[in-house]
Amino acid sequence: MAGHVRWRTPLALLGAALLVLVGPPLLTAGSGADADTGTRIPGLRFMVPNTPGGGYDITARTAARNAEDAGLTPNVEVFNLPGAGGTVGLARLVGEHGNGKLAMTMGLGVVGAVHTNKSPKTLADATPIARLTEEQDIVVVSKDSPYRTIGQLLADWRKNPGKMPVGGGSSPGGPDHLAPMLMARAAGIAPKAVNYIPYDGGGELLASILGDKVSFGVSGVGEYLDQIESGELRLLAVTGPKRVPGLDAPTLREAGLDTEFTNWRGIVAPPGLTDAERDRLIGLVRKLHDSPQWRDSMKKNGWDDAFLTGDAFGDFLAEQDERVDTVLKELGL
Repeated sequence: MAGHVRWRTPLALLGAALLVLVGPPLLTAGSGADADTGTRIPGLRFMVPNTPGGGYDITARTAARNAEDAGLTPNVEVFNLPGAGGTVGLARLVGEHGNGKLAMTMGLGVVGAVHTNKSPKTLADATPIARLTEEQDIVVVSKDSPYRTIGQLLADWRKNPGKMPVGGGSSPGGPDHLAPMLMARAAGIAPKAVNYIPYDGGGELLASILGDKVSFGVSGVGEYLDQIESGELRLLAVTGPKRVPGLDAPTLREAGLDTEFTNWRGIVAPPGLTDAERDRLIGLVRKLHDSPQWRDSMKKNGWDDAFLTGDAFGDFLAEQDERVDTVLKELGL
């Protein structure tokens, strides 16, 4: 169900799917250097608003490499500016008024961080470029964890949630926070009783899971595929509506929890761009989306296509902002 962000519980509020119309058919990228002249952006920089190794970082570096390999634009620089769940990077982006050679990867985590950090700068201050992907979260433990199934973990979590720290790669209000809170509610655990420990991205979270500093971790499926395949992490469940091909793990519903959750990621740019600068960035991302390099990367990382551009993406961001605020209040958080 690509193109939708979903979190469902028995509550009427959380039971509604977020249906987003993806607009007209995608344009097909032309071939040859001349076809790409209008969307080449020499000196383009991608800001990642959290630490290396997280979902935003993987998305930015994958997009930059794919754009270069496809001959769409040269020498894309990727740099990290972590802090406050992504709002430090957001403030920097908004401060780069009129800079048509800067873009930032972001997603639901930044939406939530704006609320929980009471950020003076919001995504409404940025220029929406495109939503790229949707992916499930995963529930993982270290290879040395006593939990071999999601059922075993849930049984202990219900007994004493406060003594089982849950790690996530986003600040409160972000996807790795909302997913276990919705899991808790479905499991009969008061969300306020959950001992959630936020980390600034999946890279920091990984070290804590491997070091058994948390009882379990929640992160994006594409962030820990290598560690799951190598046996360093044990995958207990996926949070979306269906199993992930190639991964041996049940959905939350199969584990008896009446809930599901799916994250998304996209790209925004500074405010104050000319129409030509905005259209050039959107055009570049559109050609990236249509490239075989990007298609291969989505498959490799377990990402679903959720492409949405420009004003339609801006409307989606406004809807997500309202949705996160409502869900946090509904969960008492």
